[in-house]
Amino acid sequence: MSGPWQAVSALVDQVRRALYDYVRRQDHPVSREEAADAQRISRSLAAFHLDKLVDVGLLNARYQAPTGVRRGRGRTPKVYAPANTGLAVSIPERRYDLIGEILADAVAEAPADAAAAGARHARARGRQIGAGRPALRAQTDREELRYACRTLADLGFEPHVNGARARLRNCPFHALAMRQRELVCGLNLAFVEGLLDGLGSRWLSAELAPAPGQCCVALGTVAS
Repeated sequence: MSGPWQAVSALVDQVRRALYDYVRRQDHPVSREEAADAQRISRSLAAFHLDKLVDVGLLNARYQAPTGVRRGRGRTPKVYAPANTGLAVSIPERRYDLIGEILADAVAEAPADAAAAGARHARARGRQIGAGRPALRAQTDREELRYACRTLADLGFEPHVNGARARLRNCPFHALAMRQRELVCGLNLAFVEGLLDGLGSRWLSAELAPAPGQCCVALGTVAS
């Protein structure tokens, strides 16, 4: 399995994700003891998950003595910091499990072609979520667009409707997209396409339309 797939799959675990988010929010390197106390888990469990995050490239680690504390004998504490300051951007954490599960399933199915399998799983998951929503009863393409956007808003995409088009202003997987843009944008597009299919959309389409500070996917009506 390649690095990007390992990174996103690593965040499926709830304890590991909570530790990662905690380290991201701090303005200083975090020791194993601090992380364990913050999450109310054992030091050994915190160390295990923090080192896993280092292994997949999401955190950096080094040995550093605490500032202003006299050290006795023993090993200098290991501390952790984000591997990339761009990862400190706010991420709706409830969506890590979504993309992580998609990628984990894709790797399990086709490790030699995980990208293609990931797109299939993303589309299927989007279709499943869309099919689980109340049936579309829109009479016009604009009504359908607004309904689809309400569904996307529930998933953390923050859509903004402008006439017959909608921009998704937030990428729920932003930190991962910063590291592997082509991979994550492709999964985003497949997921939204599947969602529209599951909703029973007649007039909407999704397309890649990257813009600074926004999600890479936009929606439009067939005639727009």
